[in-house]
Amino acid sequence: MKASQKIDNNPKIMNRKKQREFWNLPLRERMMSHLKASRFRFINEQLYTNDSNANKKLFQEDPSAFYAYHEGYKNQVEKWPMNPVDVIIKSLLKMPKEHVIADFGCGEAKIAESVPQTVHSFDLVAVNEKVKACDIANTPLLTGRTNVVVFCLSLMGSNLNDYILEANRVLIQGGILKIAEVESRFEKIEDFIHQMKSYGFVNTWKDLSHNIFYFMDFKKTKDVSKTDAKKLPNLLLKSCMYKKR
Repeated sequence: MKASQKIDNNPKIMNRKKQREFWNLPLRERMMSHLKASRFRFINEQLYTNDSNANKKLFQEDPSAFYAYHEGYKNQVEKWPMNPVDVIIKSLLKMPKEHVIADFGCGEAKIAESVPQTVHSFDLVAVNEKVKACDIANTPLLTGRTNVVVFCLSLMGSNLNDYILEANRVLIQGGILKIAEVESRFEKIEDFIHQMKSYGFVNTWKDLSHNIFYFMDFKKTKDVSKTDAKKLPNLLLKSCMYKKR
């Protein structure tokens, strides 16, 4: 790798470059950028603290809020040293083309655009024709017909239990649940992995080597009904709050 390439790929140098570009903008553009960032942080906080039904209602009543969040999210992605969805896509490309995949919290449905398998893409708002708008705690998928369910930075909301139960419902026996999440959201990753057993999932692979993201695969070993929800341990992850810059 050339020295210039190393510099271009260095996150710290890239951040300093973006800061210089920001302060070279006209005052009005800098003010608008701060306002957009503030709105993104507010919406982000709502998404993590509300349940999924309330979040769906939020975007139904104010569709512009989703696009404001989506724009802010893309700005955050540009600052990351890696995009976790690319790691997910790489693993899916190694799986049989006959597999059926469900992307829960898909955003722009990048997975559906990148793999040969049939992909059902769900999010609270359909930003394009590949996305089905719905609450991912209650998808229209048939029971036990899906080979892979993906949660890529989409375990947002106060009802995480419902998301995992929905994944259990739609997956075939032996199906794979793939999770990519921000590492700081986990108090103790081993506790989360242990709790997943109660939801019918056993951990088959994990990559905790990255500074920002954790990657995990779980295999469905048994059916767990939503009627059993009260007996299950409560899945809790810390909210992912972006700092004011």
